[in-house]
Amino acid sequence: MKKLTIFSLFIGFACGASAQQTKTFAERLGWPKGARVLILHVDDAGMSHDSNEGVETALSKGVSTSTSVMMPCAWVSDFKKYLDKNPNTDAGLHLTLTSEWENYRWGPLAGKTEVPGLTDKQGCLYPSVEAVYFAAKADEVDKEIRAQLDRALTMGFKPTHLDSHMGTLFAKESFMEKYLKLGIEKQIPVMFPGGDDIFYRSEAKAAAIAELKKQGKYQAGMAIPEAAALGKAKEIGEMLWKNGLPVLDDLHNSSYDWNMPGINKKTDAEIQKWYTDHYIESIGRLSPGLTMVIMHCTNPSPAFKYISDTGQKRKGDLLAMTDPRLRKFLRDKGFILTTWREVMERRLKAGNAE
Repeated sequence: MKKLTIFSLFIGFACGASAQQTKTFAERLGWPKGARVLILHVDDAGMSHDSNEGVETALSKGVSTSTSVMMPCAWVSDFKKYLDKNPNTDAGLHLTLTSEWENYRWGPLAGKTEVPGLTDKQGCLYPSVEAVYFAAKADEVDKEIRAQLDRALTMGFKPTHLDSHMGTLFAKESFMEKYLKLGIEKQIPVMFPGGDDIFYRSEAKAAAIAELKKQGKYQAGMAIPEAAALGKAKEIGEMLWKNGLPVLDDLHNSSYDWNMPGINKKTDAEIQKWYTDHYIESIGRLSPGLTMVIMHCTNPSPAFKYISDTGQKRKGDLLAMTDPRLRKFLRDKGFILTTWREVMERRLKAGNAE
C-alpha cells in the first residue's frame, strides 16, 4: 500500500451530525481520560508470501496487534491457513481497488464484465488512485468491495474491520459513501479517523511544507491552509458512532514516507535502530485517544525485488515492531495496545452513550 492521504482528498457529503465531541473516542469506549490507545496495524496480508511472513512475525513476535487482507491477491489462501491456526488474530479487509506493481498484478473479484470501470487494458485493477477516480463508477466500487467481503466470508474469514488500500475509497465522495454504508450495514468497523486528528494534521502540514520547498515556493512563516475535508472529519465520526461503529481519534500513517539514507546498503541492525528511533519519536508525539498506526511489515526474500523496490523499507517496519526497545518504550510510557475486535466489543457495551 502506498501513502494513504485521506484528508488531502475531498470528503464532501454532509452527515447531519451536530454533536460536539467533549471526550475522545477512547474515553467513550471506556478507557480512562488521558489514555493513549494504539492499534498497531500491518497492511497487505495476502499480497505475497513475504508479506504474509512479515505480518505473522510482527503479530506473533512483535508488538503489532492487527492486520488486514488484500482479498484479490494470490497469497490469501496461504494467510487463511495462518488465521485457521490462530483464530484470535485481529484481521480485517484491506479493500483493494488498485493493482500498483508493474510485474505482479491482480484483477477484480467481481469480474471485468461486472466492473469494467475498475479494470485496465490487462483486465487488472488500475495501478493508480487517479485512474480509478476518473474511470470507475460508485456502483462498480460497491460491487467490488462487496465481492471481496463475500469471498472472505465464503472462506470462513469474518473480518474485524474494513480499511482501504492506497486510500482509494477516500478519493471521491461517492466511493466513500459506499465504504461507510457497507460497514454500517454489516456492522463491521471501518477505519476512519473522526476525532481531533492532531497528529495527522501536523504530519499533513509538514508534508505540504516539504512539497512547497521541493517546488521552490515555500517562504518562512507563510500560511499553510488546511485541507477542507478536515472540517468534515468530526461530523463523519459522529455519524459512524451514532450508527453503532467505533471511531478513531487519530491516524499515524507516516512510515511509508520515511526514507532512510542508503537503506539498501545498511545492515539489519542499522535499519532496526533507525526505524525504531523514528517510531519512538513519532508515537511519543501522539495525543490521548484511539490511534491506528499503519505499517507494512515484510520479510523480503531475494524475489521480492521483482514485485517492489520497497522491500528494505517494509523490512524496517518489521524490524522495529520486533525490537525490544520499542516494546519497552510503549510499556514505560503507558500506551495501551488494542485490536479492532476489542474496540468493537467496547462499542457494543457503550450502547447509545454519547
